[in-house]
Amino acid sequence: MAIKQAYLAAGCFWGVEYHFEKLKGVNSAISGYMGGHTLNPDYHSICTGTTGHLEVVKVEYDSDIVSYEQLIKLFFEIHDFTQTNGQGPDIGSQYLSAVYYEDESEKQVIENVIAVLNDKGFKVATSLYEMVPFYEAEDYHQDYYERHQKVPYCHSYNKIF
Repeated sequence: MAIKQAYLAAGCFWGVEYHFEKLKGVNSAISGYMGGHTLNPDYHSICTGTTGHLEVVKVEYDSDIVSYEQLIKLFFEIHDFTQTNGQGPDIGSQYLSAVYYEDESEKQVIENVIAVLNDKGFKVATSLYEMVPFYEAEDYHQDYYERHQKVPYCHSYNKIF
């Protein structure tokens, strides 16, 4: 078993978590924050848009079962990666589309998938960032849709690949 992590920002982390937890090979999907300039941010502070953090899901997966490329393709298939100001009705800098990569091989996978999307005529707004600290979100954000028996309001699966 080869356990790895992927860090994905695709709008509200509840919907991202929902879709990734259903993927075979994913052990967990944890909501959190990345990319800002404030240490130990909380939900209320990141919602102000002044901390620079994005809502991110840390996806822990078994790379013997699911590849990083498969995760990245699902990432692009569950949100509107062309939206530049948020995700669906969630507008604000904390909802932007981004991937935090751990090394050059992950960055290359992401760039290759984006090239395919560009070839398909999409204008990709997703940003790529080198790894920075991940801060786990408050407990009430974890497994939100599962605990409330609801489905995401701004994330749906759209087959592209």
